[in-house]
Amino acid sequence: MTLTQLEIFIVVAGRRGFTLAAAQLRISQSAVSHAIRALEQELGVELLFRHQGQVELTDIGARLLQRAQSMLGLADAIRQEASDARSMKLGTLRIGSFGPTSSQRLLPRILADYRRIYPGIEVHVDEGPDRQVVQWLLDRRVDVGFVALPEAQFDTYPLIEDQMVALLPCGHRLAAKEAVTLNDLCSDPFVLTEAGSSELVSRLFVAARLNPKIRYRTSQLMSTLAAVARGDAVTVVAESALPERDASQYLTKVLDPAVRRHVGIAVLDKSQSSPAARAFIALSVKIFRNQVV
Repeated sequence: MTLTQLEIFIVVAGRRGFTLAAAQLRISQSAVSHAIRALEQELGVELLFRHQGQVELTDIGARLLQRAQSMLGLADAIRQEASDARSMKLGTLRIGSFGPTSSQRLLPRILADYRRIYPGIEVHVDEGPDRQVVQWLLDRRVDVGFVALPEAQFDTYPLIEDQMVALLPCGHRLAAKEAVTLNDLCSDPFVLTEAGSSELVSRLFVAARLNPKIRYRTSQLMSTLAAVARGDAVTVVAESALPERDASQYLTKVLDPAVRRHVGIAVLDKSQSSPAARAFIALSVKIFRNQVV
Protein backbone atom coordinates (compact mmCIF):
# COMPACT_ATOMS: atom_id res chain seq x y z
CA MET A 1 0.00 0.00 0.00
CA THR A 2 1.36 3.40 -1.01
CA LEU A 3 0.33 6.97 -0.31
CA THR A 4 -0.19 7.39 -4.06
CA GLN A 5 -2.71 4.54 -4.07
CA LEU A 6 -4.54 6.10 -1.13
CA GLU A 7 -4.62 9.50 -2.80
CA ILE A 8 -6.04 7.95 -5.99
CA PHE A 9 -8.65 6.09 -3.93
CA ILE A 10 -9.72 9.34 -2.19
CA VAL A 11 -10.02 11.23 -5.48
CA VAL A 12 -11.97 8.43 -7.19
CA ALA A 13 -14.37 8.32 -4.23
CA GLY A 14 -14.78 12.07 -4.29
CA ARG A 15 -15.31 12.35 -8.05
CA ARG A 16 -17.35 9.14 -8.24
CA GLY A 17 -15.61 8.01 -11.38
CA PHE A 18 -12.28 6.91 -12.83
CA THR A 19 -12.32 9.30 -15.77
CA LEU A 20 -12.86 12.43 -13.67
CA ALA A 21 -10.30 11.24 -11.13
CA ALA A 22 -7.73 10.66 -13.87
CA ALA A 23 -8.34 14.17 -15.23
CA GLN A 24 -7.93 15.72 -11.78
CA LEU A 25 -4.77 13.73 -11.04
CA ARG A 26 -3.44 14.25 -14.58
CA ILE A 27 -2.69 10.58 -15.09
CA SER A 28 -4.17 7.97 -17.39
CA GLN A 29 -7.43 6.23 -16.57
CA SER A 30 -5.65 2.89 -16.78
CA ALA A 31 -3.20 4.05 -14.12
CA VAL A 32 -6.12 4.94 -11.87
CA SER A 33 -7.77 1.57 -12.45
CA HIS A 34 -4.51 -0.28 -11.82
CA ALA A 35 -3.91 1.58 -8.53
CA ILE A 36 -7.40 0.82 -7.23
CA ARG A 37 -7.23 -2.81 -8.31
CA ALA A 38 -3.82 -3.25 -6.65
CA LEU A 39 -5.08 -1.65 -3.43
CA GLU A 40 -8.17 -3.89 -3.35
CA GLN A 41 -6.08 -6.98 -3.99
CA GLU A 42 -3.65 -6.11 -1.19
CA LEU A 43 -6.45 -5.40 1.28
CA GLY A 44 -8.56 -8.34 0.16
CA VAL A 45 -11.80 -6.30 0.02
CA GLU A 46 -13.80 -4.51 -2.64
CA LEU A 47 -13.64 -0.75 -2.05
CA LEU A 48 -15.85 0.43 -4.90
CA PHE A 49 -18.94 -0.66 -6.81
CA ARG A 50 -18.53 -0.04 -10.54
CA HIS A 51 -21.56 0.49 -12.76
CA GLN A 52 -21.77 2.16 -16.19
CA GLY A 53 -18.85 4.48 -15.63
CA GLN A 54 -19.99 5.51 -12.13
CA VAL A 55 -18.57 4.25 -8.87
CA GLU A 56 -19.89 4.14 -5.32
CA LEU A 57 -18.16 3.24 -2.09
CA THR A 58 -18.85 -0.12 -0.53
CA ASP A 59 -19.51 -0.18 3.21
CA ILE A 60 -15.92 -1.10 3.99
CA GLY A 61 -14.74 1.39 1.37
CA ALA A 62 -16.56 4.21 3.16
CA ARG A 63 -14.93 3.27 6.46
CA LEU A 64 -11.45 2.94 4.97
CA LEU A 65 -11.86 6.25 3.15
CA GLN A 66 -11.78 8.06 6.50
CA ARG A 67 -8.65 6.15 7.46
CA ALA A 68 -7.01 7.02 4.17
CA GLN A 69 -7.83 10.71 4.63
CA SER A 70 -6.28 10.62 8.10
CA MET A 71 -3.13 8.92 6.80
CA LEU A 72 -2.69 11.48 4.04
CA GLY A 73 -3.28 14.25 6.56
CA LEU A 74 -0.45 12.91 8.71
CA ALA A 75 1.75 12.48 5.64
CA ASP A 76 1.11 16.12 4.73
CA ALA A 77 2.10 17.15 8.25
CA ILE A 78 5.40 15.28 7.83
CA ARG A 79 6.02 17.00 4.51
CA GLN A 80 5.17 20.34 6.08
CA GLU A 81 7.72 19.79 8.83
CA ALA A 82 10.34 19.20 6.17
CA SER A 83 9.07 22.23 4.27
CA ASP A 84 9.52 24.33 7.41
CA ALA A 85 13.23 23.73 7.12
CA ARG A 86 13.02 25.32 3.69
CA SER A 87 11.34 28.46 5.14
CA MET A 88 7.89 27.33 4.00
CA LYS A 89 8.68 27.73 0.32
CA LEU A 90 6.52 24.70 -0.44
CA GLY A 91 3.50 23.06 1.16
CA THR A 92 -0.27 22.69 1.28
CA LEU A 93 -2.88 24.14 3.63
CA ARG A 94 -6.43 22.74 3.74
CA ILE A 95 -9.04 25.05 5.28
CA GLY A 96 -12.65 24.31 6.28
CA SER A 97 -14.97 27.30 6.11
CA PHE A 98 -18.67 27.79 6.87
CA GLY A 99 -21.14 30.33 5.61
CA PRO A 100 -20.78 34.05 4.93
CA THR A 101 -19.17 34.85 8.28
CA SER A 102 -15.95 32.97 7.61
CA SER A 103 -16.06 32.60 3.82
CA GLN A 104 -16.85 36.24 3.06
CA ARG A 105 -15.88 38.24 6.17
CA LEU A 106 -12.84 36.50 7.67
CA LEU A 107 -11.13 34.22 5.17
CA PRO A 108 -10.57 36.68 2.28
CA ARG A 109 -8.76 39.15 4.52
CA ILE A 110 -6.55 36.47 6.06
CA LEU A 111 -5.71 34.85 2.71
CA ALA A 112 -4.76 38.19 1.16
CA ASP A 113 -1.89 38.49 3.65
CA TYR A 114 -1.16 34.77 3.86
CA ARG A 115 -0.64 34.35 0.12
CA ARG A 116 1.56 37.43 0.04
CA ILE A 117 3.75 36.20 2.90
CA TYR A 118 3.78 32.50 1.89
CA PRO A 119 3.31 32.43 -1.90
CA GLY A 120 4.61 28.88 -2.16
CA ILE A 121 1.93 27.38 0.09
CA GLU A 122 -0.92 25.90 -1.95
CA VAL A 123 -4.22 26.71 -0.25
CA HIS A 124 -7.35 24.53 -0.59
CA VAL A 125 -10.69 25.71 0.85
CA ASP A 126 -13.71 23.47 1.46
CA GLU A 127 -16.98 25.17 2.42
CA GLY A 128 -19.87 23.50 4.21
CA PRO A 129 -22.20 23.87 7.20
CA ASP A 130 -20.50 24.51 10.53
CA ARG A 131 -21.16 20.95 11.74
CA GLN A 132 -19.57 19.64 8.50
CA VAL A 133 -16.40 21.61 9.18
CA VAL A 134 -16.24 20.00 12.63
CA GLN A 135 -16.43 16.54 11.03
CA TRP A 136 -13.75 17.46 8.48
CA LEU A 137 -11.43 18.41 11.33
CA LEU A 138 -12.10 15.10 13.10
CA ASP A 139 -11.48 13.19 9.85
CA ARG A 140 -8.30 15.20 9.16
CA ARG A 141 -9.74 16.23 5.83
CA VAL A 142 -8.80 19.83 6.68
CA ASP A 143 -5.85 21.16 8.67
CA VAL A 144 -7.67 24.12 10.17
CA GLY A 145 -11.35 25.04 10.30
CA PHE A 146 -13.54 27.98 11.22
CA VAL A 147 -15.95 27.06 14.03
CA ALA A 148 -18.51 28.59 16.33
CA LEU A 149 -17.07 28.52 19.84
CA PRO A 150 -16.83 26.82 22.24
CA GLU A 151 -15.59 23.53 20.76
CA ALA A 152 -13.97 21.59 23.59
CA GLN A 153 -12.81 18.70 21.40
CA PHE A 154 -10.33 20.93 19.52
CA ASP A 155 -7.55 23.38 20.18
CA THR A 156 -9.24 26.67 19.37
CA TYR A 157 -8.36 30.32 18.83
CA PRO A 158 -11.10 32.98 19.17
CA LEU A 159 -11.23 35.61 16.46
CA ILE A 160 -14.43 37.67 16.51
CA GLU A 161 -17.55 38.25 18.53
CA ASP A 162 -20.88 39.24 17.00
CA GLN A 163 -24.53 38.88 17.96
CA MET A 164 -27.59 36.99 16.86
CA VAL A 165 -30.34 39.17 15.41
CA ALA A 166 -33.96 38.69 14.38
CA LEU A 167 -35.00 39.36 10.79
CA LEU A 168 -38.55 40.52 10.09
CA PRO A 169 -40.44 41.38 6.91
CA CYS A 170 -40.93 45.09 6.30
CA GLY A 171 -44.20 46.26 7.82
CA HIS A 172 -44.20 43.47 10.40
CA ARG A 173 -46.28 43.97 13.56
CA LEU A 174 -43.02 44.10 15.59
CA ALA A 175 -41.47 46.79 13.40
CA ALA A 176 -41.80 49.52 16.03
CA LYS A 177 -39.94 47.54 18.72
CA GLU A 178 -36.26 48.26 19.27
CA ALA A 179 -35.62 44.67 20.37
CA VAL A 180 -37.63 41.46 20.16
CA THR A 181 -37.76 38.36 22.33
CA LEU A 182 -37.69 34.76 21.18
CA ASN A 183 -41.28 34.47 22.35
CA ASP A 184 -42.21 37.35 20.00
CA LEU A 185 -41.00 35.22 17.09
CA CYS A 186 -43.09 32.17 17.93
CA SER A 187 -46.34 33.53 16.46
CA ASP A 188 -45.08 33.66 12.87
CA PRO A 189 -43.82 31.03 10.44
CA PHE A 190 -40.09 30.56 11.03
CA VAL A 191 -37.33 29.82 8.50
CA LEU A 192 -34.26 27.92 9.74
CA THR A 193 -31.01 28.06 7.79
CA GLU A 194 -29.44 24.61 7.98
CA ALA A 195 -26.12 25.87 6.59
CA GLY A 196 -25.80 28.63 9.18
CA SER A 197 -26.12 28.77 12.93
CA SER A 198 -29.11 26.44 13.00
CA GLU A 199 -27.86 24.46 16.00
CA LEU A 200 -27.28 27.62 18.03
CA VAL A 201 -30.71 28.99 17.08
CA SER A 202 -32.38 25.71 17.97
CA ARG A 203 -30.60 25.61 21.34
CA LEU A 204 -31.79 29.14 22.12
CA PHE A 205 -35.44 28.16 21.69
CA VAL A 206 -35.01 24.89 23.58
CA ALA A 207 -33.34 26.67 26.50
CA ALA A 208 -36.25 29.13 26.60
CA ARG A 209 -38.75 26.23 26.36
CA LEU A 210 -40.25 27.72 23.24
CA ASN A 211 -41.31 26.08 19.97
CA PRO A 212 -40.97 28.26 16.88
CA LYS A 213 -43.29 27.41 13.97
CA ILE A 214 -40.61 26.13 11.61
CA ARG A 215 -42.17 26.11 8.16
CA TYR A 216 -39.05 26.40 6.02
CA ARG A 217 -35.60 24.81 6.21
CA THR A 218 -33.11 26.26 3.75
CA SER A 219 -29.60 25.23 2.83
CA GLN A 220 -28.46 28.72 1.84
CA LEU A 221 -28.64 32.00 3.74
CA MET A 222 -29.77 33.83 0.60
CA SER A 223 -32.87 31.61 0.46
CA THR A 224 -33.59 32.50 4.09
CA LEU A 225 -33.26 36.23 3.40
CA ALA A 226 -35.52 35.92 0.38
CA ALA A 227 -38.21 34.16 2.44
CA VAL A 228 -38.14 36.96 5.01
CA ALA A 229 -38.13 39.68 2.36
CA ARG A 230 -41.22 38.12 0.73
CA GLY A 231 -43.02 38.20 4.08
CA ASP A 232 -43.20 34.40 4.31
CA ALA A 233 -41.38 34.00 7.62
CA VAL A 234 -39.18 35.44 10.37
CA THR A 235 -35.79 34.12 11.46
CA VAL A 236 -32.74 34.50 13.68
CA VAL A 237 -29.26 34.73 12.15
CA ALA A 238 -25.77 35.89 13.02
CA GLU A 239 -25.31 39.57 12.28
CA SER A 240 -21.89 39.03 10.69
CA ALA A 241 -23.46 36.65 8.16
CA LEU A 242 -25.69 39.35 6.68
CA PRO A 243 -24.60 40.77 3.33
CA GLU A 244 -24.49 44.44 2.53
CA ARG A 245 -28.02 45.14 1.40
CA ASP A 246 -30.82 47.57 0.71
CA ALA A 247 -32.29 48.30 4.15
CA SER A 248 -35.80 48.20 2.68
CA GLN A 249 -35.64 44.44 2.03
CA TYR A 250 -36.23 43.36 5.65
CA LEU A 251 -35.90 44.61 9.22
CA THR A 252 -33.04 43.70 11.59
CA LYS A 253 -33.81 43.66 15.32
CA VAL A 254 -31.54 42.88 18.26
CA LEU A 255 -32.69 40.15 20.60
CA ASP A 256 -33.84 40.72 24.16
CA PRO A 257 -31.90 39.45 26.00
CA ALA A 258 -28.91 39.86 23.70
CA VAL A 259 -27.22 36.70 22.42
CA ARG A 260 -23.53 36.90 21.58
CA ARG A 261 -21.76 34.50 19.23
CA HIS A 262 -18.04 33.77 19.13
CA VAL A 263 -16.25 32.53 16.02
CA GLY A 264 -12.71 31.23 15.85
CA ILE A 265 -10.47 28.70 14.18
CA ALA A 266 -9.70 25.20 15.37
CA VAL A 267 -7.20 22.40 14.85
CA LEU A 268 -7.51 18.82 15.97
CA ASP A 269 -4.21 18.93 17.89
CA LYS A 270 -1.96 21.99 17.90
CA SER A 271 1.07 19.84 18.72
CA GLN A 272 0.59 18.00 15.40
CA SER A 273 -0.32 21.03 13.29
CA SER A 274 1.80 21.67 10.23
CA PRO A 275 3.94 24.81 9.97
CA ALA A 276 1.55 26.13 7.31
CA ALA A 277 -1.40 25.70 9.67
CA ARG A 278 0.46 27.32 12.57
CA ALA A 279 1.36 30.29 10.38
CA PHE A 280 -2.28 30.64 9.31
CA ILE A 281 -3.41 30.59 12.95
CA ALA A 282 -0.86 33.19 14.02
CA LEU A 283 -1.82 35.51 11.19
CA SER A 284 -5.55 35.07 11.81
CA VAL A 285 -5.20 35.86 15.51
CA LYS A 286 -3.06 38.90 14.75
CA ILE A 287 -5.68 40.30 12.37
CA PHE A 288 -8.92 39.52 14.19
CA ARG A 289 -8.39 38.78 17.88
CA ASN A 290 -10.78 40.67 20.18
CA GLN A 291 -12.68 42.24 17.32
CA VAL A 292 -16.44 42.76 17.58
CA VAL A 293 -18.36 42.65 14.31
